[in-house]
Amino acid sequence: MTDAPTAITPPSDLPRTLGELRASGHEFRTVKEELRDNLLARLRSGEPRFPGIVGYDDTVLPEVERALLAGHDMVLLGERGQGKTRLIRGLIDLLDEWTPVITGSELHEHPYHPLTPASRRLVAETGDLLPIWWLHRSERYGEKLATPDTSVGDLIGDVDPIKVAEGRALGDPDTIHFGLVPRTNRGIFAVNELPDLAERIQVSLLNVLEERDIQVRGYQLRLPLDLLLVASANPEDYTNRGRIITPLKDRFGAEIRTHYPVDLSLETELIRQEAALVAAVPEHLIDVLARYTRAVRESPAVDARSGISARFAIAGAETTAASALRRSGLRQEREAVARVCDTVSVTSTLRGKVEFESGEEGRETEVLAHLLRVATAETFRDRLAGLDLSGFTDLVAEGAIIETGDLVSADELLGQIGTVPGLAKVLDRLGLGDAPSPGQAASAIEFVLEGLHLTRRLAKEMTDDGRTLYGS
Repeated sequence: MTDAPTAITPPSDLPRTLGELRASGHEFRTVKEELRDNLLARLRSGEPRFPGIVGYDDTVLPEVERALLAGHDMVLLGERGQGKTRLIRGLIDLLDEWTPVITGSELHEHPYHPLTPASRRLVAETGDLLPIWWLHRSERYGEKLATPDTSVGDLIGDVDPIKVAEGRALGDPDTIHFGLVPRTNRGIFAVNELPDLAERIQVSLLNVLEERDIQVRGYQLRLPLDLLLVASANPEDYTNRGRIITPLKDRFGAEIRTHYPVDLSLETELIRQEAALVAAVPEHLIDVLARYTRAVRESPAVDARSGISARFAIAGAETTAASALRRSGLRQEREAVARVCDTVSVTSTLRGKVEFESGEEGRETEVLAHLLRVATAETFRDRLAGLDLSGFTDLVAEGAIIETGDLVSADELLGQIGTVPGLAKVLDRLGLGDAPSPGQAASAIEFVLEGLHLTRRLAKEMTDDGRTLYGS
């Protein structure tokens, strides 16, 4: 036996022996019963069931809830970056905050239901004095990313040669060094990218899912593990024969398809929730990046089977903010506010997140840059349609040139513009208020200039040193 875990200290008023546990009226529930009861309690109270999960309220989450209520192991199918792992990890919050285990048990055995011979002997010897430890819900989760080198020993267990050398028989359960799955007994175990497991490894999961026993080196151990098994997979890998064995597919009670955000508003909400922004990124630029992400997903030049992760949009927003912060440092600006020019850099930095069709070699950056322009123009039309923007075109009607770019400060840009008729209405439409900071005003003005160029009402030229010139 090992010492009791000390990662999270349980409250001092919880029972510490088997006798105290029985006296407290504690009742044993399986993990699936625990999840079902706690989910039902949240459904009845209206409390959020899966906080932080965006865009799945009417599609994926009802299916997950039905699977949990039915007590089914489940597999989530979806392309990369659809929040599958985050959703799986969110299941932890549906477990009881604390659950009793036999002190020192490596399988987290419940005091009422010892599994191993050693724990059964300990219960028989100590009776009501059996020491108890309380496990926090965060310690009841195990996860393994499936890789071709994953072994049966990693997941299920193997014979411990040291224990055999001590004279114990090979068939003795005490000789087994348990793997990740048994060690997550009384919890939730997740296998990410399940089809990447070799077939012989997939076979090892069959008994765990259905018969709840394990086989190690030809020895079968009756080990009624108490856990919820959840897997994730790419639909293409999961449904193609040869990537996952049919009997294993049959063992999962629920097969749930995930998806990317359906609406633009959900895409922008996801960016705002997840992106760690080091500078202010106005709403109209978040809109541009959300539309950009959706345009890349739908582009025929992009391999749709690999998908465009939500991390694409998140990383784009973070890169845009970083460009604004870099400018504020170089130009000694008091604030860092992103502008349209800051979005340009995402076409090169995010290129590695996109898988292109085979006929697009050499055009990758060109394709991404075009889609960014399309997204910017769509946002411009959506946000500023119907406004009189002649005040901006009049600025360059007589041959004037407005210089901007990622190294032109907000004050420098505003100094070239002066007072522009119609700017107040633009700021209102963009949600920047009637008293914007210089950075916000510069962001709005540059967005209008770029929009006018993309709708062919203003000329634009890029210089060799990276400056942008708007003019007639």
